[in-house]
Amino acid sequence: MSSAYTDKDNLIMKHLPLVKKIISRIEFKDYAMDQDDLFSIGVIGLMDAIEKFDLSKKVPFEAYATLRIKGTVIDELRRCGKVSRNKIDKLNQYYRTKEELEKSFMRTPEEKEICMELGIDDKQLSSIHETVHYLSAVSLESTLYTNDGEGFSMLDIIEDRDSPTPEDRIMGLEMNKILQDAIKLLPERDQRILNLYYVEELSLKEISYILDISIPRVSQLHGKILLNLRSTIVDLTEVY
Repeated sequence: MSSAYTDKDNLIMKHLPLVKKIISRIEFKDYAMDQDDLFSIGVIGLMDAIEKFDLSKKVPFEAYATLRIKGTVIDELRRCGKVSRNKIDKLNQYYRTKEELEKSFMRTPEEKEICMELGIDDKQLSSIHETVHYLSAVSLESTLYTNDGEGFSMLDIIEDRDSPTPEDRIMGLEMNKILQDAIKLLPERDQRILNLYYVEELSLKEISYILDISIPRVSQLHGKILLNLRSTIVDLTEVY
């Protein structure tokens, strides 16, 4: 690591609030761990970020550390089985069924039609919404643009020792434009939830207070919004 960051202890102490902030935004009530456990895991991620940070990449340390901390914590939570392979498979089945019905109906299918095709009830649908919510804590990009919940694509990009090509930059700008346009097409309440969660960076508890709904309901709504957003992005990508 560069000599600019040789005092590791001070750097760790300086960024402990960042670890705390990241942990506070991750829902983990069903895990066999408490917040202190996850904080300790987050500190390990911070130490890893300090060891591997490369100033030559011209990426802000806090942005890099955030990905490392979040990746380390989510990886541990996955190891405990919260977002299991089975949950990923069910989410992918939902994606495939929705796409097949879109082709068959020549329109966007309603959720009740997708549930009927899959043979699932409202409770199982809510579980799918929650899976999307948890996956988005790892990488919003992978949740929106792929069918696979594994891996940390943003970390891969940052750690790549080759500079992004002009084509990569153009593609990134295009996807950002599509994402912005897709968000504008969402209902006002959905846009508000996304703004509270991603822009104002409020916790689910804070959002539930503002909207006067339960925390689990916020989680489910967030997952549902991302599913709809992904579908809109697919449609817009075909237009672009």
